Amino acid sequence: MIGKRITYRMADGIRVPGTWRHAFIRNGDYFLTDLFIYADGLVNCWGLVTLEEFEEKLRSGWVATELPDGARASGHELAGWKFSEPRTWLTPELLLAEVRDTIDQLNGRPDSTGRCLAAVDEFLADRTEEKRTAARAAYLAIPETQRRYALGDMDRKDWPLQVLVAGPGGYLKAWPDEAVTQEAYDEAVAYFEDRAKWMAERSSRVPADGPATPVAPAIHLYQSYPLKPSDDPGTKALRNDYPAPIDVDGVTYPSAAHAYWALSTADPDARAAIAGVGSASAARKLAVGASRREGWEQARTAVMTGLLRAKFAQHPALARILLATEDATLIYDDSDSGFWGDNGGRGRNWTGRLLEFLRSELHAERAGFTGRGSGEPER
Repeated sequence: MIGKRITYRMADGIRVPGTWRHAFIRNGDYFLTDLFIYADGLVNCWGLVTLEEFEEKLRSGWVATELPDGARASGHELAGWKFSEPRTWLTPELLLAEVRDTIDQLNGRPDSTGRCLAAVDEFLADRTEEKRTAARAAYLAIPETQRRYALGDMDRKDWPLQVLVAGPGGYLKAWPDEAVTQEAYDEAVAYFEDRAKWMAERSSRVPADGPATPVAPAIHLYQSYPLKPSDDPGTKALRNDYPAPIDVDGVTYPSAAHAYWALSTADPDARAAIAGVGSASAARKLAVGASRREGWEQARTAVMTGLLRAKFAQHPALARILLATEDATLIYDDSDSGFWGDNGGRGRNWTGRLLEFLRSELHAERAGFTGRGSGEPER
């Protein structure tokens, strides 16, 4: 299973998704390392190889599945040791089958478990021996290390699956001397019928709290340098440097960016100068040359939140533009900051995240909720 081990490699400018798992490489001694598996079928085992070449590496023992007692092993800079009574359950065939399954998963295709469960569904819809034989073959095609968890049921494991594909009078690998009874078979069939109902209910179930992912497509707030307001600014109005004057403690700043840079400095003269310059880029240059307020780095996110809240409170038309983005992910570019900008996935996108948060506040106000954090609707 892929789990959370997600990685990628770049090929001709294309991002190829991948994952990794632990393995031993035998290069004289045995080295504990990571085996990287990619969606295009290439595998990195101290060198990028095709699936066919990977199979040769397995057969030759370069990727080791047998660990002899007394052999020297290394975790590179972590540790070195000798094997003592090693136990391993993988064979070259099993590891190759698991890697093939991983490639299917990375591509969103049914793996051997998915193909088995599809064959079981076909059998349950048309209970002929031919269909059962196909389901049994599909079950045996699952790597033995993965069969116990094919149903995703930690209590039953794969017992109902084994019984179903064996059929009444058939035999299970775990009990070769005891034939499957009709009662056990009926119980397995009932299990799959209940499972089908549960799966159907789960797929149609709507989370009580709403969807986990956005419904609206993401919106990219590209870098721009607006110098004057527009009658129809679109999402450019959501940028911090958009010329929407805001009042902060009795001082009017040409934009949220101006206010941010003014508040960042402890120098009163610099603050006054920043409030008077025309562009946000000029405000930033003045701030960079002035002394920074103590604790600014730790406080800046809260300060920006307050400034953006003021911006949308003092400019309702801009608040409507933010609300019109619905629940879209907001990706904010900022060539001067990897903290505030997303910058092609290399930044932290804090401006985008704060805009989404403030959008939620605006929706809460529209819905009649008052008091941030009180959760009490307006009466």
